[in-house]
Amino acid sequence: MIIVTGATGTLNGATVEHLLKRIPPHRIGVSVRDPARATHLADRGVRVRQGSYDDPTALRHSFADADQVLLVSSSDLTADVVAQHRRAIDAAVDAGAQRILYTSAHGAAFDTPYPPLAIHAATEQHLSESGVAWTSLRNGFYGDPAQLLGAWQDTGVIAMPADGPFSWIDRSDAAEAAAAVITADDPHEGPIELTLPEPVTLADFAASVSELSGRHIDRVVVDDETWVAEATSSGMPETVARFTLSMFQATRSGYFSGSEPTLTRLLGRRPRSITDQLKDLDIT
Repeated sequence: MIIVTGATGTLNGATVEHLLKRIPPHRIGVSVRDPARATHLADRGVRVRQGSYDDPTALRHSFADADQVLLVSSSDLTADVVAQHRRAIDAAVDAGAQRILYTSAHGAAFDTPYPPLAIHAATEQHLSESGVAWTSLRNGFYGDPAQLLGAWQDTGVIAMPADGPFSWIDRSDAAEAAAAVITADDPHEGPIELTLPEPVTLADFAASVSELSGRHIDRVVVDDETWVAEATSSGMPETVARFTLSMFQATRSGYFSGSEPTLTRLLGRRPRSITDQLKDLDIT
């Protein structure tokens, strides 16, 4: 049985949908904080059990009979996330899982200006010491591009700190790739880099939104401290502004500049480009 955590969230919810296209529902289980939100899966024959990264006993019960467990990285900003991940890994080991998969991030490393990368590196380290086979799905960035682009629709410019090359992948592609990895005949060992064939920059985003909106949008580089001051004066908490700044600092330090063909191979096609993804948004 394959057990998936976070199956009521966007990423692993989509992963379960892709798994249902590949294997029978009785071979899939989900571990979710609120089973009432997973009735749509239970109705289709998926096993639904309650589990929380803060409750090892419940996790072990939700992981029972698992051959493989897919752990989604925690998004609880108030928690000790590394400790949560360790509890989840240990519970999967205790439940007898033969392989543990984890949604990590491209660029995972301890020595980095972007804090989440160290969290992923620490989680991967615990996986490597767990005594069972493991796979780390190092996804490129995904989510709402608005967090990258700022108020370009009002200003006509993407005015953000200096950046460097990075991969912005479609979350649905990440989910499809995860389903392909977890059902593969030949297991993938250790980290897998899931990136675009060629990394992009905010200048590429400016070109894409210009094309799609019919307006010329410039990419303007703003000094780090000037950007933080402007962001906080607009209501963003300084801690959030500096966290966001650390992402830009990591991109321009080369932490996200690599690219691998693995995502393309797993999908059997090129991943959706940033232009493809932006087409899904109302950016006129």
